[in-house]
Amino acid sequence: MLFRSVERVFPFLAVAVSLLAWHNPQPLMGLTDAIIPLLTIIMFSMGLTLRWQDFRRIWDKPEPIALGVILQFGLMPLIAWILCQIFSLPDDIATGLIIVGACAGGTASNVMTFLARGDVALSVSMTIASTLWGLLLTPWLVAFYARDSIEVDNIGMLLMIAKIVILPIAAGVLINRFLPQVQQSVHQYLPSIATGSILLIIAIIVAANADELSAVSISVVAAVILHNLSGFASGYGIARWNGHTEVQARTIAIEVGMQNSGLGVALANSFFGPMAAIPGALFSVWQNIAGAVLAGFWKWRTDRAIKQLQQARSKGDCQ
Repeated sequence: MLFRSVERVFPFLAVAVSLLAWHNPQPLMGLTDAIIPLLTIIMFSMGLTLRWQDFRRIWDKPEPIALGVILQFGLMPLIAWILCQIFSLPDDIATGLIIVGACAGGTASNVMTFLARGDVALSVSMTIASTLWGLLLTPWLVAFYARDSIEVDNIGMLLMIAKIVILPIAAGVLINRFLPQVQQSVHQYLPSIATGSILLIIAIIVAANADELSAVSISVVAAVILHNLSGFASGYGIARWNGHTEVQARTIAIEVGMQNSGLGVALANSFFGPMAAIPGALFSVWQNIAGAVLAGFWKWRTDRAIKQLQQARSKGDCQ
């Protein structure tokens, strides 16, 4: 029950810690090196919740997962590049937005899918699939779209993604498989650990870029917001047009629109500098707010439809 309560207020917590870090960044200024270990903890926590059956589900439900991955890596970096051209963003900011677009889906998408009455199992499978594909596609896509503005270290980025994402997830899955007693003893704490780590990452990012965020232009904010909303809209619209169910379309929309912005910030900070991390910092806060609002709307629609159906059945029984 406590975790579900935290889920519901997570967007507000993200805004709160962002405002606090922006107002008083000094206590967090020395913690930028903690971003990668914290992200590793999140990925390890996610791995501890996964079983081999979750990977098998990727093969059992290939169509919606394949569509989600195609949209994730086909549309999101392209939309980011188009927005960079429309708003004439500086090279480092543009590279940061492209990095966010080229990242896999974030673990927060699984939470928002649950709140939206989507298919959580499908969401987890899509996150796994996009994370695995991202090992190869993220460095390549960043190099492709940002090649005219900055030199990209493909191999270095690929190795970092493997270290931050693949290894901790694999370690978590192996522990879950061969040491289930360890997983069972910490299972109830994993959501709190992951949520706390995400919030701390957001706070550190905001604090480290407090001055830059204070002077960030409206065009950068608009590009980040439009990037996220375009992912939601295109994911849902294309999924419905392609014949997927309402529940599947919601899940695909959230998965496509919500990126692993923490990884994007880590890559931007490590390879391109603090300015390139600004789009990821903004995206991280905004996507949780927008995702929670969208999830709340879909939950309301579902609950209303269920209530109307129950009322109709009740009238039918009375007659």
